[in-house]
Amino acid sequence: MKMLQIFLLSLLLFKVSAQQVDEAVTYLCTEGYEFSVEEQECKDINECERLPDACKGGMGCINHYGGYFCLPQNAQIIISNAQEEATPPPPHLIHHHAAYPATSNQARLTSVHCPIGFIADDFNYCRDVDECVLSSYMCQWQCINQPGSYSCICPEGYELQGTRVCQDINECESGLSCREDQVCWNYFGGYRCYPRNPCKEPYIQTGEGRCSCQSLSVCRGLPPSIVYKYMSITSERSVPADIFQIQATSIFPNMHNTFRIKAGNEEGQFFLRRSSNVSGMLVMTRPLIGPREHVLDLEMVTQNSALSYRSSSVLRLTIIVGPYAF
Repeated sequence: MKMLQIFLLSLLLFKVSAQQVDEAVTYLCTEGYEFSVEEQECKDINECERLPDACKGGMGCINHYGGYFCLPQNAQIIISNAQEEATPPPPHLIHHHAAYPATSNQARLTSVHCPIGFIADDFNYCRDVDECVLSSYMCQWQCINQPGSYSCICPEGYELQGTRVCQDINECESGLSCREDQVCWNYFGGYRCYPRNPCKEPYIQTGEGRCSCQSLSVCRGLPPSIVYKYMSITSERSVPADIFQIQATSIFPNMHNTFRIKAGNEEGQFFLRRSSNVSGMLVMTRPLIGPREHVLDLEMVTQNSALSYRSSSVLRLTIIVGPYAF
């Protein structure tokens, strides 16, 4: 009987000791995993569900084995067929503070072959390549990135020619019209309507864009004629640049002609160079930034000292600077 009591006591002590040993065992998993008592293994933690605001700035949260990463909401993830057969590497399990390395039959991520316009990231996912950041010359105006590709767009007043170049739309030929008493003038990026008869008293219209004074007494001190012309240039054009030529329409013997900018050049962006006795060249000396309109009065003075003759005519040139450098 005494020996039976001793035997039962020994079993009881063994059971208590075994319970104490089990309670002393600790299971620790690598970061991003937690130990599952039911499955007796380390399980991945879904940080996207557990962490509030895991990704900032409107980024989407993508859970991954042992962690997570953030992608734009419009990002697409493409997984090749080869990767579908791959399994994630098992986490390291620490038992009694002793790490067990991955076994030799641990699955390994296979290489990913991404389609054109995509590139594999560190997680072997195919992510879109943003071609628009590769070069500022991808498009003449604006580049729009697309999944696996990109496209170019043009501003208002232009249309895409080919894949990257913006071509000015001639609104005067595309159905847009001005009033009957106006003439349509196309410029880079738009159009304007100017009066068909620009003449104001005491001038009368004697031709297209030409105004003449019929009374010498009324027009005393005024040029006998004014011619209206229009032209368009792109913004930020390189300088110096010859942009417009003025030329005498009537040539008389023994007459000397000089040319000057009579008005409109207060900021000094232009210079009128005498090319010959009957012509002058308007030179742009400083880059012009558009959209903007410049109105210049280019004067030609004709004189003969022997005959004490002097006369002048004015060409009123309207220069429209487009909003872009194309």
